[in-house]
Amino acid sequence: MTHVFPVRVYYEDTDLAGIVYYANYLRFIERARTEWARAAGIDQGRLREEQGLVFAVRRVEADYLSPARFDDLLEVRTEVEEASGARMVLAQEVRRGEERVFAARVTLVALGADGRPRRIPSRLREAGG
Repeated sequence: MTHVFPVRVYYEDTDLAGIVYYANYLRFIERARTEWARAAGIDQGRLREEQGLVFAVRRVEADYLSPARFDDLLEVRTEVEEASGARMVLAQEVRRGEERVFAARVTLVALGADGRPRRIPSRLREAGG
């Protein structure tokens, strides 16, 4: 399944040329991952407080395909590509309608309070949206 998260481009998201500043795509996909986890029934704040479990980005592969501009209505699509005990890879893309403007492959790891790998909750490993 695919989780879809809408994003409106605001003036603060753009650079002098009026296009989305490249680093802001990482903010967009981060927000989408948070909402994807929430949709899967995972409260990350409670997970941290009760189990000492947090998620960290280990790797991001990003492709900037077409510029998005002020006031564009975008959507971030998130899918689980692969998942194992403490690691998962997500495919994320930002679209304007049917046009892909950005694509990323994000590797997440679950860590305990001691910084060591921990098992990802099964609800999240199995979630697609």
